[in-house]
Amino acid sequence: MEMVYILLPLSLLLALGGFVAYLWAVRSGQFEDLDSPALRMLFDQDEKVGKRKVSRQSTVHKGGNGGGNLPPSSDR
Repeated sequence: MEMVYILLPLSLLLALGGFVAYLWAVRSGQFEDLDSPALRMLFDQDEKVGKRKVSRQSTVHKGGNGGGNLPPSSDR
């Protein structure tokens, strides 16, 4: 029975902490945009250089492997 006196306030304190964390997340805007982070992985960020877009195929045919550490292609 003495264990209930310890576990009940501890569980209420833990639940209150979770509720406070939830309120903080809602107020700081964590749930504002749920779709963009999932779609962000579909776009390549390394293809944009400055304000112009560089295609990987054009850099390979200009005499190199695009600046990466890929082996030379054997389809030439």
